[in-house]
Amino acid sequence: MTRNGDPLLLTPGPLTTTATVKQAMLHDWGSRDEAFIAMTAEVRARLLTAAGLDEGYTAVPIQGSGTFAVEAMLGTFLAPGAGTLILVNGAYGRRMVEICRRLGRRAVAYEVAETEVHDPAEVARRLAADPDLAHVVAIQCETTSGILNPVAEIAEAVAAAGRSLLIDAMSGFGAIPLGPQPVSYDALAASSNKCIQGVPGLAFVICRTAALRAAKGNAPFLSLDIHDQWRGFEGNGQWRYTPPTQVLAAFRQALREHADEGGVEGRGARYRRNCEVLVEGMKSLGFEPLLPAALQAPIIVTFRTPDHPGFSFDMLYEGMKDRGFVIYPGKITEAETFRIGCIGDLDESDMRAAVAAAVAALADMGADLRGAAA
Repeated sequence: MTRNGDPLLLTPGPLTTTATVKQAMLHDWGSRDEAFIAMTAEVRARLLTAAGLDEGYTAVPIQGSGTFAVEAMLGTFLAPGAGTLILVNGAYGRRMVEICRRLGRRAVAYEVAETEVHDPAEVARRLAADPDLAHVVAIQCETTSGILNPVAEIAEAVAAAGRSLLIDAMSGFGAIPLGPQPVSYDALAASSNKCIQGVPGLAFVICRTAALRAAKGNAPFLSLDIHDQWRGFEGNGQWRYTPPTQVLAAFRQALREHADEGGVEGRGARYRRNCEVLVEGMKSLGFEPLLPAALQAPIIVTFRTPDHPGFSFDMLYEGMKDRGFVIYPGKITEAETFRIGCIGDLDESDMRAAVAAAVAALADMGADLRGAAA
């Protein structure tokens, strides 16, 4: 199955986008022109709406991938001399520890297995034991495994300790609420090419305005200084440096389509259906999900590589790609795995077709996983 000649991307981003998002990039925009300034303002306002926020917060877009936004958030909000507790259960948590090391900021990792979530009570204990830990950084959905961390409960522990919470919501923003009730945080980073279904090249940080004001002068870099980027937008509505104009136009269109689908609730419901169809179908073929259903976010599903003499991930990958689906290799350190995404411009019929492509790929390699399990 292909769409306009392109395979469907069963990945956590870049992902399959709508034709209308693609079409939004077929124009040139002057970065200092009033129409582009208005586009930037609309995107910033729509991001706050998608986050369920209004007064007291601001949205600051920034050029680059999601990691650019995470590094910008950490560099801007972590003051020199202050410590930070980073909650790690995958590659992206470890990446934040490395970012802090390079920034010269003290970071303490609370690391658990890639298949486990963090205990909010342990977060509280560690904060009580180390008063120099001014910040806590949590990941909503760790894309390494697809695990959904208990951000709402962690936020309660952080607030009770009087510390600042920063959130990497890269893989969940736009489809998974942080909690059943509003969650308090000082900054949240995400990007255009995940659940909003834009294209790569743009990221953003949603900030508590008072905390962002207080962060003035923290950043050890120029182009990634979120405070200075925000002051520029507030001053004249313009980007400080050349913006990704076509990418922003696509993102505006994606945000409009996100709202038309019902926002977080509507987008999340479709992804949950995609995930259910995928997991049920792959399990029927003999594949075993890495995570229990209670910890699985409907973003990307990690499957254990079957212990079967006839199975080859490379052959599965190529067989599915030949039939119009691109999947992902695994990133787990403790087990051999591969990953299949549920997000993007995909629905239940696409997921059923993906499972059918896996059936055909298994037949090509002569691997009957159900027989092996029996």
